[in-house]
Amino acid sequence: MSVRDRAGKTCWAALLALLLALFTVPHSASAASLTQVSGFGSNPGNLSMYAYVPANLPSGAPLVVALHGCTQSASDYFGHSGWPKYADAYGFALVFPQTTSANNANSCFNWFQSQDYTRGQGEALSIKQMVDYARTQYGSDASRVYITGLSAGGAMTAVMLADYPDVFAGGSIDSGIPAGCATDLISGLTCQNNPVGKTPQQWGDLVRGASGGWTGPWPRVAVWQGTADTTVNPANATESRDQWTNVWGISQTPSSTASLPGGTTQAVYDDAGGKPAVETYTVSGMAHGLAVSPGSAGDQCGTTGTYYLNYICSSYYTARFWGLDGSGGTGSLPAPGGLTVTGTTDNSVSLSWGAVSDAASYNVYRDGTKVGSTASTSYTDTGLASGTGYRYTVAAADASGRVGASSAAVTATTTGYQPRCFTDSNYNQVVAGRAHQSLGYVYANGSNQYMGLYNLYVTHTLEETSTGYYVIADSGCPA
Repeated sequence: MSVRDRAGKTCWAALLALLLALFTVPHSASAASLTQVSGFGSNPGNLSMYAYVPANLPSGAPLVVALHGCTQSASDYFGHSGWPKYADAYGFALVFPQTTSANNANSCFNWFQSQDYTRGQGEALSIKQMVDYARTQYGSDASRVYITGLSAGGAMTAVMLADYPDVFAGGSIDSGIPAGCATDLISGLTCQNNPVGKTPQQWGDLVRGASGGWTGPWPRVAVWQGTADTTVNPANATESRDQWTNVWGISQTPSSTASLPGGTTQAVYDDAGGKPAVETYTVSGMAHGLAVSPGSAGDQCGTTGTYYLNYICSSYYTARFWGLDGSGGTGSLPAPGGLTVTGTTDNSVSLSWGAVSDAASYNVYRDGTKVGSTASTSYTDTGLASGTGYRYTVAAADASGRVGASSAAVTATTTGYQPRCFTDSNYNQVVAGRAHQSLGYVYANGSNQYMGLYNLYVTHTLEETSTGYYVIADSGCPA
């Protein structure tokens, strides 16, 4: 065979390999988006499940379930409520149940029908099955599952908190109705339009009766309500407060109050340990809807639309109340400003931030977990792995220990380098940036070692011995 023939065959082989790779490998993964999920359970309530899972979400992250209102959908609530912003910022998965006109003429959750609001039945069980699926598939922390909803979704949130206090650590009832208020459509309309006037004990008994004998701990519940709501009588917010303070065995007199943006008054009802158990947010002049506040600031979120009203970002304050921002709770102190990484070593990160008036101390959080407390406006976190990235936030605490809003996050990477190993197909090694391909063949980045054909079928282990430098380590990876 001539040199020309051999060269021609080599060229054709390379071209064939390239074509094979193009037709046998999938497209690279896209950024996180709202995705419909099927097969999550027996689904007796005939609901649809949609999920939003931020890229690279670690196992053990929290889970938030968000229920849309009447005439709305999962995608509508996803696009307007602002929850995806905080899922990305704080690191948690979102589940958006969806009902349709086949279940209810106005696409409302059936919070007033016994076959749907009873534990272990109908729509309530379908939502519980979505939680079970998410915990299994996304590795969600079973102790940090929360639920929120607007209008009929808010009423269904109250139902789920009453039915499954063993599942939910907290909830937020937005322009909704207390659990157990209605047993059919007629009584549902009565609850919606008029004060029902039960005592706190009677409201609490409805939760205790729905829960299947649960004795605690109970979910921590936020209640949002506009004073100009003509669709859901604002008295429902008071009755929801009475219900959950009674369940917790605490007073209906607030432990503290605060004025928030958008004409909002926050009332806090502490448990016996001094931690907020129930909070109400009364939005002056707001009609029926979910409070949002479009903008790029940390406490702004969402977009306006039908039933999405520009007052205050309710999702931000609800996430804080649940401790999703890493603060572990809420107080009235503002977030510290100017959080800055002032230095790094192989095993430490130094931080500084601006002072907050009336702050007695500051809590420092690494990747959402509290790692220290200091009275000063600087802190050095030690004992870290070299060559590793970490995410930090800081929150001020007052003299009673109540923690305020968390700062914007900063990231810091320690110096030095720790070798890492990656076992994957040649195609995925290229997609991940650990190797490159040329004419259908793959080579390790840095060392340029030959790895074989560019496809999903050839697999190698690569060791990253320094940043961006990879060597083949199929016989054993010391890292």
